[in-house]
Amino acid sequence: MPLTDIAIRKAKPGINPKGEPTSKPYKMGDTGGLYLEVVPAGGKWWRFKYRHSGKEKRLALGTYPDTGLAEAREKRDAARKLLAAGVDPGEQRKAAKAAGEERAANSFEVIAREWFAKHATVWSQGHSSKVITRLENDAFPWLGNRPVADITTKELLATANRIVDRGAVETAHRVLQYCTQVLRYAIQTGRAERNPAAEVRGALPPVKQTHHAAIIEPNAIGGLLRAMDAYQGSFVTRCALRLAPLVFVRPGELRHAEWAEFDLDAAQWNLPAEKMKMRQPHLVPLAPQAVAILRELHALTGRGRYLFPSARSPQRPMSDNAVLSALRRMGYATDEMSGHGFRAMARTVLDEVLHFRPDYIEHQLAHAVKDPNGRAYNRTAHLAERRRMMAAWADYLDTLKAGGNVVPMTRKVS
Repeated sequence: MPLTDIAIRKAKPGINPKGEPTSKPYKMGDTGGLYLEVVPAGGKWWRFKYRHSGKEKRLALGTYPDTGLAEAREKRDAARKLLAAGVDPGEQRKAAKAAGEERAANSFEVIAREWFAKHATVWSQGHSSKVITRLENDAFPWLGNRPVADITTKELLATANRIVDRGAVETAHRVLQYCTQVLRYAIQTGRAERNPAAEVRGALPPVKQTHHAAIIEPNAIGGLLRAMDAYQGSFVTRCALRLAPLVFVRPGELRHAEWAEFDLDAAQWNLPAEKMKMRQPHLVPLAPQAVAILRELHALTGRGRYLFPSARSPQRPMSDNAVLSALRRMGYATDEMSGHGFRAMARTVLDEVLHFRPDYIEHQLAHAVKDPNGRAYNRTAHLAERRRMMAAWADYLDTLKAGGNVVPMTRKVS
């Protein structure tokens, strides 16, 4: 039976609805998941019971008499509307609190944080950090308090142009992209009806395409390898430098490498999906040269978590600038070589000099590769061929380092 104001007023703490003394809280049910919880200390709390993603949850809706029966039902109905749109009202409240309890529940910042929380679970930690930092620095100061349904094309463009004016054109495009996704999410969850970001398309200056600096000429590669072998910095950094061209993973994947991911006897490195840009597990066959470096390094850092621990704390990986700084100390300028450059080096030389199949190379680079039937390759696809490729690549690097016969670069004729 639905509750009445008279029944609520008559409810006494410590006396249950049957008139019996009790030292426990008891509930007085209303409709639609709403109930009043009467606690022995004297409080009367409104609660809303609901299910989301298969889990039973509860949401506090205020205390009686500050929140009357009619208002409690209004709050329940609002929460049910969010559920109907696929939104967990409890999580929406947390996002509202993070954005400031006094802000409207449909402000841009509240919905953006809600959108972020929903997607961050499948993003890498590095990407998640970039997204929320860009929103907090470049969007929330101007759009955060605005009701999401009232945001205009002019406001979005002004927000993006502030970023352009400081010379960060690519960041402006990124922030506008995030705003577009937040506004699309607001439409999907019933908090807005149109996306003004669609009308900003083409209004920003184009991003100049830049490529990570890389050394790809064989003779120059040989000089780089010799310089890395002679590096006078820390042993850990020197091992990271020497391993980088042999595995050509992304810099973040290399510096976060953990000993638990390696099977040196099987000569392979198994990277879990959460560390990968494409959110798919990745397998790196290790050439004998790579295994030799790792066994040497294991004697120093093998009892810890990371291959390349920070000099300040073994609980953290080395700085993301460690390899880059080492390259600069060795005399390689920003426009000559970068941490990402080892990937471009391998891609180019494996294709144009050693003539391995492009799909083997792309798969080893952990790029999205599909078979002729459109199915994504799994982590072990063409593993035998990739093992041979990685061994041949390591042997070729040894030849270059020794200053031996260099196979000239050849361009394919299409």
